[in-house]
Amino acid sequence: MSFTLTVLGSSSALPTSARFPTAQVLNVHERFFLIDCGEGTQIQLRRFSINMSRINHIFISHLHGDHVFGLFGLFSSFNLMGRKKDLHIHAHRDLAATLDHFRSHFGIEMSYHIIHHPFTASRPARLYEDQHLTVDTIPLRHSIPVVGFIFREGKKQLNIRKEAIDRYGLGIREIRRIKDGFDHVTPEGLTIANSELTYPPYHMRSYAFCTDTLYFSKLASVLKDIDLLYYEATFAEKDKKLAKQTGHSTASQAAELAKVSKVGKLLIGHFSTRYKSVNLLLNEARAIFPETYAVEDGQKFAVCQQRFGSRA
Repeated sequence: MSFTLTVLGSSSALPTSARFPTAQVLNVHERFFLIDCGEGTQIQLRRFSINMSRINHIFISHLHGDHVFGLFGLFSSFNLMGRKKDLHIHAHRDLAATLDHFRSHFGIEMSYHIIHHPFTASRPARLYEDQHLTVDTIPLRHSIPVVGFIFREGKKQLNIRKEAIDRYGLGIREIRRIKDGFDHVTPEGLTIANSELTYPPYHMRSYAFCTDTLYFSKLASVLKDIDLLYYEATFAEKDKKLAKQTGHSTASQAAELAKVSKVGKLLIGHFSTRYKSVNLLLNEARAIFPETYAVEDGQKFAVCQQRFGSRA
């Protein structure tokens, strides 16, 4: 089952000809979740062949323009496409006023409902949960309220051993009970331990998204053992002071956090346009955490069921 991230935008506030502002799509079991929505997101969705109509939930980290300006064009396109399904926006409570303005001026004849699920950034919260996925916030530190997101695959059933099905003549009902953890009792009254019939489920995969934040060491415990971490690397180490002044992090800080957290793979992005090449940032990060990748628009990263993720 899929657990794949597509990077739609990797620049910081100022877009370039090669990099759009922040936006990503996470595909979990063929269900698509949009993370941030910088200007031009709908263009990138088309460019990278992602079916916009399959996006029903959007998660917004904070309300700076380079993370939300793409929402309003996307809303309008959905309407022109005749969308009927509700669209769920998980964002800070202050987005409500902007949504009301959009509805009153541009959304009078909308074909679908935009449902805002407000949160505050001061404490962790669960935003979404179904049988396949949970989404939780991570309070971060920036010039305005901001959160990161942790996406975790839902708990999986045990895997039944194929040879046990034939040996004990198991039917669908028995298989379901065994996969739920029950022992099996044969028609003769013999109890077969569940451990003899099953093996553990595949690794439950995880992805964390953290951007527009100061580095702080307490994040390490929250991000411990995450399979795939996206963390902003707006600045190089020589501009560490500027990073602190503007509420951002350096590539070295991103790598240090990944190392201490023992994540599987680190993706860095949200690059400042002051750097002609991101190689400086990538080299600084890899000196600390070798399994680091500087993302580019359009790249896909798959998290495998056997830890850790592999680059697509």
